[in-house]
Amino acid sequence: MRELPHTRCCFVCGESNPIGLNLRFETDGRKVQTRFVARAEHAGFKQTVHGGLIATLLDEIMVWACAVQTKRFAFCAELNVRFVHPLRPKEVVIAAGELAENRGDRIFDARAELRDQTGRLLASATGKYLPIKEGDTADMATDFVGDARWVFETTEGAKG
Repeated sequence: MRELPHTRCCFVCGESNPIGLNLRFETDGRKVQTRFVARAEHAGFKQTVHGGLIATLLDEIMVWACAVQTKRFAFCAELNVRFVHPLRPKEVVIAAGELAENRGDRIFDARAELRDQTGRLLASATGKYLPIKEGDTADMATDFVGDARWVFETTEGAKG
């Protein structure tokens, strides 16, 4: 597994975002995953992590999965989340996602799951993502910490 780059300001991975999650992602070249431990302030109902936070985490995993496989960042156009079991604050979970289909570099279909340490499914998601125009990503790239070029270097079959 290789660690993916992160940003300064992103709510999910930004190292300088004072209210962010400050997560780090890794990839095997196809799937993307991260480890997450929710804090007490992430609860919606007492002792239950807010579903919007779970959706945010699954969305971010799918964005990175699209980027790893297509060499392009994308915005979410549609997000469907199925909540199976509640996530509790301080519970260690793993979120993992992958590109399901690249529809001609116009729409990326992705899927993700959130599982506890025993492998029990807590939530799953699917999403449709619209690639960001290559000219619009230059400004985004200035927020990365370190060298993110390796993520976007094209190789034979990368657009699969």
